Amino acid sequence: MKQQFIKYIAREKRYSKHTIISYETDLKQFQEFLVSQYQIDDIIHADHYVVRSWLVYLFQNNKSANSINRKISCLKSFYKYLFREGLTDTNPMLKVTSPKSGAKVPEFVKEKDMEMLLQHTDFGNDFEGVRNKLIIETFYSTGVRLSELINIKIQDVNLNEKTIKILGKRNKERLTPLSVYLTNAIENYLLIRNTICAETTISSTYLFITKQGKATYSKLIYRIINKYLAYVSSNTKKSPHTLRHSFATIMLNKGAELNAIKEILGHSSLAATQVYTHNSIEKLKTIYKQAHPRA
Repeated sequence: MKQQFIKYIAREKRYSKHTIISYETDLKQFQEFLVSQYQIDDIIHADHYVVRSWLVYLFQNNKSANSINRKISCLKSFYKYLFREGLTDTNPMLKVTSPKSGAKVPEFVKEKDMEMLLQHTDFGNDFEGVRNKLIIETFYSTGVRLSELINIKIQDVNLNEKTIKILGKRNKERLTPLSVYLTNAIENYLLIRNTICAETTISSTYLFITKQGKATYSKLIYRIINKYLAYVSSNTKKSPHTLRHSFATIMLNKGAELNAIKEILGHSSLAATQVYTHNSIEKLKTIYKQAHPRA
């Protein structure tokens, strides 16, 4: 049943690879809990009391509310699927509520620090140096997700129109504008990239490749981002998502409308974008204190 469910969310619901792996892990952990604590071998026999006791167990082991809510979402989707397919007569998740998550302000890199990194850091003029700088520029200038960046293909980039087609979650496509600077950087990179492909005799369709001519991968991108952000930022998190947050925060601070940011980021709802208003409000408070005579 679990494998049927995983195939369903992969093929029909088109969940991302990251979500699918997370759901597989959540279901495995829940089943291990059932066996060890209740001697229940089949996950289908769990009731809402058992589910609640698992949630208590997770809280006692210092799991965050966000992590627990994701596991609850997994079980809700799983039992809803079983019920709809006629594999169970009851849905225990109907009596389970999710804990409230505290509003977490996304970490971002300040504009002056990003400018310091991109204008005054020596990335090198070889293929990897040019590629690494362009990867950071693309995250910072477009706000794309990690999976989206890795899957950008050369045909998705329209240098004449200065746009890039992004394949987002659930295979939803969106067009993102390219700045003149980023357009020129891509053109320069493509010249060097062509040399690499010729040397390796590998013709990859992906925009970002390794020096062996193959498509990039998550661990490589994480290493690149972590390495260079460490030069200018003391943030705990130094990841591709940090640059996505930086893009959104700076756009908002510069006066961009929330709906426009939502479209560029590929958010399905405005609620997901509104988390960035906290950082903007903090800046407005500073400006207010500096400018208003009675602040």
